[in-house]
Amino acid sequence: MNDVENKVSLPLPKLSRKHDWLPSLIWLIPIVAALVGLTLVVKTMTERGPSITISFRTADGLEAGKTKVKFKDVDIGLVQAITLSQDHSHVLVKVQLSKEADSFTATDTRFWVVRPRVAASGVSGLSTLLSGAYIGVDGGSSKERKAEFLGLEVQPIVRQNEAGKQYLLHAADIGSLDIGSPIYFRRIKVGQLAAFDLDEDGKGVTLRIFIEAPYDKLVGANTRFWHASGFDMQVNASGFKLRTQALATVVLGGIAFQSPDDTLGLAAKANTTFDLAADEESALKTPDGRSEIVVMHFNQSLRGLTPGSTVDFRGVVLGEVKSIGIEYDAKHREFNMPVVMQIYPLRLGRKYAEEELHSSFTAKQQLQYMVNRGLRAQLRTGSLLTGQLYVALDFFPKAAPVTIDTSSTPIEIPTIPNGMDEIQSQIAEIAKKLSKVPFDDIAVDLRKTLSTLNHTLLSAEQLTKSLNNDVAPEITAALKDVRLTLGNANRTLSDNAPLQQDIRQTLQELSRTAVSMRVLTDYLERHPEAVIRGRREGNN
Repeated sequence: MNDVENKVSLPLPKLSRKHDWLPSLIWLIPIVAALVGLTLVVKTMTERGPSITISFRTADGLEAGKTKVKFKDVDIGLVQAITLSQDHSHVLVKVQLSKEADSFTATDTRFWVVRPRVAASGVSGLSTLLSGAYIGVDGGSSKERKAEFLGLEVQPIVRQNEAGKQYLLHAADIGSLDIGSPIYFRRIKVGQLAAFDLDEDGKGVTLRIFIEAPYDKLVGANTRFWHASGFDMQVNASGFKLRTQALATVVLGGIAFQSPDDTLGLAAKANTTFDLAADEESALKTPDGRSEIVVMHFNQSLRGLTPGSTVDFRGVVLGEVKSIGIEYDAKHREFNMPVVMQIYPLRLGRKYAEEELHSSFTAKQQLQYMVNRGLRAQLRTGSLLTGQLYVALDFFPKAAPVTIDTSSTPIEIPTIPNGMDEIQSQIAEIAKKLSKVPFDDIAVDLRKTLSTLNHTLLSAEQLTKSLNNDVAPEITAALKDVRLTLGNANRTLSDNAPLQQDIRQTLQELSRTAVSMRVLTDYLERHPEAVIRGRREGNN
């Protein structure tokens, strides 16, 4: 009952019409934040550059969200993600470039990771020790674009915008060269080695070099390149020579170039191929022209003769030794030592080459003519210090006649022993003759002679004793008589001896006689008539 009454006594709610909704000020904050975020998204989308993928062998030093992409130390991108390729052979680095870096998507653009490196060109990337590794860029100039690139493992030596030219060098081997090795012209660094690769046939290497402007004008069609690595040391009759381009080439290697007689010829175009010589001497020498292969058989030891040994004619180098072999002669049951050589006839002079070219005789007939005149090959010692041998060609008029087989290939040139071998042969002959001398018989005869001489000496000793016993007393008596005779002579010749006094008186009388004769002679000269009339009184 009470409950019903209470319910009736409660006031009924009043219904009112709903008014328009107004937002509260607290909602302004998220709205402003949303507008700012939307603006940033729009700005990011509008300023966002292209996205590219770079392939590297390893992601060493790279980190997503931190590693930057720089060009001339200016940030142009950021690494977004790093993933592994499906075959696990490399990594894929996704890079987001800025809008201003759109030109770096050219097809010839190059990317590499900058890390601390020690190479022939020097030490690079030291700044990354503190800041961390980053991706370097070398912008391309192509108008075509792409989104996938193959990253370089090392920093390129030559940039796209550097002034200069690139050339190709072909060599038998790379020697001590490496990427970044310097290139010198008159000992001034003008370029460096950019790249190298092995030839397809595996018989050599091809090197790509870069010569900076304006030094690229010094490369002409007649330019010669050579290895300038280490020391160029020569010991010959002129003395000791030591040459090097720079101290850096001793450790790092290098290349030098020059033109013979400074004659460049036509300017060389980019990517022109040149040969890389082993040294300066071989690079600047006059072209040898065609070569001839000849063989020489030596019947002696070839110790000291090696492939590369010189072949000269009276001091002029005509070629070099190519190979040394050994052959067994079954007919004579002995071993021969064939030496194959490469010679250049043009080194004998242009007049000889012109005569050989216009002559009615073949080259082999001319060689036979020279062999008939005594042309022979001889081994000689090139250095007493090392014992190295070389082959000398010369004319020996007294050499035995030899007929060569001009139809054989290669043609054979006869040889002759050198002076040392002749001396050894003579010594051997003397030894043979000495071995035939009957030294045993001579010894027996010598013993007999000595025995006879001993008897003779004994007889002489006995004779000496006889002389001492028999003849010596007689000689002593004779000496006593001689002394007596000398004593008498001394007494006779002394000043007080009568004989001396008589001699003095006689000499005085002779002196007075001479004076009288002189007076008489003077008087007769004044009075010759006195001889007939005699002396008159009053005449003096």
